[in-house]
Formats: sequence, C-alpha cells, structure tokens
Amino acid sequence: MRKQINRRDFLRIASIGTASAIALSCGLIEDPHLLSTEDLDLMPTDISQADSGTREAEVLILGAGISGLAAARTLVDKGIRVIIIEARNRIGGRMWTDTSLGVPLDLGASWIHGVKGNPITELAKKFGVQTVASDYDNGLVFDFDGREMSDSEYTEIEDLFESIYEEVAQMQEDTDNDRSLQQAFDEVISSRDLSAEELRRLNFYIQGVTSLEYGADPDDLSLWEWDQDEEFGGNDVVFPKGYNQITDGLANGLDIRLGAKVVAISYGADGVEVNTSSGMFLADKVIVTFPLGVLKQAEVKFEPPLPELKQSAIDRLDMGVLDKVYLKFPGVFWNEEIEGISYMGERVGEWCDWLNFVPYINEPVLMAFHGGAKGYELEELSDDEIVAGAMKTLRVIYGDEIPEPDGFIITRWGKDPLAFGSYSHIPPFASGDDYDALFEPVDEVLYFAGEATSREYPATVHGAYLSGVAVAGKIA
Repeated sequence: MRKQINRRDFLRIASIGTASAIALSCGLIEDPHLLSTEDLDLMPTDISQADSGTREAEVLILGAGISGLAAARTLVDKGIRVIIIEARNRIGGRMWTDTSLGVPLDLGASWIHGVKGNPITELAKKFGVQTVASDYDNGLVFDFDGREMSDSEYTEIEDLFESIYEEVAQMQEDTDNDRSLQQAFDEVISSRDLSAEELRRLNFYIQGVTSLEYGADPDDLSLWEWDQDEEFGGNDVVFPKGYNQITDGLANGLDIRLGAKVVAISYGADGVEVNTSSGMFLADKVIVTFPLGVLKQAEVKFEPPLPELKQSAIDRLDMGVLDKVYLKFPGVFWNEEIEGISYMGERVGEWCDWLNFVPYINEPVLMAFHGGAKGYELEELSDDEIVAGAMKTLRVIYGDEIPEPDGFIITRWGKDPLAFGSYSHIPPFASGDDYDALFEPVDEVLYFAGEATSREYPATVHGAYLSGVAVAGKIA
C-alpha cells in the first residue's frame, strides 16, 4: 500500500515495538545497560499460575509478549491446555511500563496506532483502560539555533519532500532491481540544485518518516517494499496509566513460567520437547514468539534445523531500533500544551524528536526518540553522556537557566539480549513474502507468531496480537 507522506506521518512516532509480541527465551538476566530500572519491580501481581510442577501441555508458548498472550488466551478459551514459558521475570516483552520515576511510562510500545477496527482498541474497552488521543498537529519545530520555525518555513520543507518523494515513489514502480531507499533519494536529489540549508532540512524530514517510523535509516530500507504495510484508520492513542494494563488483562489466569531460559527445541511427529534452564517441557505443539533479532542470533537450537525457506526469511529481514530517553524535571519550563517538540539540529537524527507528557499524565516529563543508526550510536554512550546531550539540546531551545532533571530512564533495546532491537523492517532484497514465510508452521508442530510474522501490520502491537490469534486459530 502506498502511504501518503504528510505532516501527520512525520510527527507520528511508531511504537517500539510498537509492536511486539514477543518475549523470548535466550537468557535469564536483563542487560544491566538496557534500562535504569529492575524488572522485578515491574512484575505483575495478578497473574494466576497453574501447578508449577506440571511440565506437559497440549501447546507450549515460548514468550509472554502480546502475541504469546494472545495465542494463549485464544487457546485456553477453547479449552486447550497451555503453558507459557518466559525468559524474563516479567510479562510483556517489549511492552514494558516502568514506574521508577513515580509515574507510569512505557519504555517500549506506547500507542494504539489507528483505533478504528484495531483489536487493541477492543481490548482497552474490555479491560476498562483509559486512553488519550495524540494530536500530531499540536507541535512546534525549532531550527538548529533554537529559533521557532514558522508554518510557512515548515510548509516549504514539506513541499520539497513531497516533490522529491513523488519521483522516488515512481521509481518504486519503474525500477527492475531493488535498491535501498537512500539510493533512490540520492538519485533524485542529485538532479536538484539544493542549497546546504535545504539539504539539511530535507534530510531532517526524511529521517522523520523513516528512522523514527521504521527504526531503520533509508539506506537500510528496501525501495520496493519499505512501506508495504497496512494501517488502521482513526486517531492514535496512548495509555496514561500504562500499556501493561493490556498485557496484564490478557495474562490473568494463564499458566506462565517466568525466568525460564530456552536452550533447545526438538520437534517431530511425536510432538515437541523444549529444553529450558528450568527443565524439560513436553507438548503436542509449540508456538515460538521470539523476536526476529533473537532468531537471527540463532542461540536457541532447533532440531531438526528450520526449513531453508524459513531460515532464509529470517536472514533477509532485519531488526531496527527505536530508543527512548525520559527526563523528569522539577517543573515545566516548556509550553505544557504542546505535544510534539521537533529540533532541526545540525546533526541529523540527534535529539530531533521530543514528546511532552504533560497533556497525557500531567507530570513534567519530556521524552526523546532516537531511531536507526543514531539509536544504536547513542546506546554506546554512558547514561551521563546521554543526559548531557539531551540537556545541551534543550538549553539551545529553552535557555541555559533550565534545571537539570530529577530523574531519567534510558532504553537500549539494541543491546537487550531478549530482543536485539525494537521491531522488524524490510531491507533491500527482502519482501513482505518473508513475513509470510516466517509465519508458516513447520510439520503442523512448530508454529510462529509475533510482529515479524505479520505481513500486513509488522512492527506494531496489533500486528503481533493478530498473529497470536491467527496461529491459535490454526492450532485449534
């Protein structure tokens, strides 16, 4: 589906996960550099566990992210005996609500993207969860020197991008061989006589609709397939009290074994054996919801090995990153009614996109996104270096007298050994067919779910959820 690129698309932030469904089983301990809070503080208290001595089920589900929870909920409601095995000491995978700053803040997925017809909308209603709509037109853009840009200046950038993207979109249809999206942009831009200032602003815009949407830069995206995904209509909404209300609602009453590391999966006509750090589990069938990033690491052994078609799809698809930096201040020094704050700095992709949380939770919290290569680059810095970089940018915009934050949270999803990134994307020479190949079961025993198995809605929570429901339907 061809997307229309406009200001709303630019300001819209894809959730980490935006997506995902997936918790995995390749390590017991959280990377201490991933986040500044402990998982143990986030463990839900209302998960009912079945007899922990039972190691046999009709279906084993590997991962208590939303795809695993969706599959389990669907199967259990049909009377099928299910055990979920989860490596983390919490449920949710890349849906993670943190409260270490005294308020609920989502470190992974944040939004329902498109409420019309979206299954997550129905879950929010079912569980009585409050949502607040995001207004992507309610934002300000600041130039590199901290000056607020006028609407007419921003319109010029939009118009320039649209005129260039029109030619890029035509190249999607006309080229005989795939290439990177960046190569297409470069070819079109080279035919224009753009000033250094126009090029800087254009690259800022391009970064907004790629790295902040797909977690990958244009040189890592397929020209042919980068935007093949579908969307639900309607507003995007956030959860003032946290996305974990959805996962907790789905998990209630399910048999979930936390802190169990999966080492190997043996499958065949007689069923499946899953070897974990907590012992062996047996079942007729298994649903694997490992993130694509983990599957690419190949640390969990499959016996027999995965079919070539499936392994090739894993190899072709890629994992991107979208990291967050939350800063909580002693008070508000910015326009508290504005939701989005964009900074068109001299370094493209660095501290360029901010969200004001006052309209959502009435607390003095700002959050910055970094996607793609810039996200991976910041993961290598210390917490102090990251906070200093954030404050340097904020002082360009708001002046040197603004206070230091009282607290912060920094995500490093690329370094998380249970994710190795935020969500999937299609690089050059891969295609939507690879999502389909990853979803296909093996010998009607080994099944797969998660955002990277959803051709229509990859990199989204609803895509992960729907994949879990769909795979449960195949089994049931």
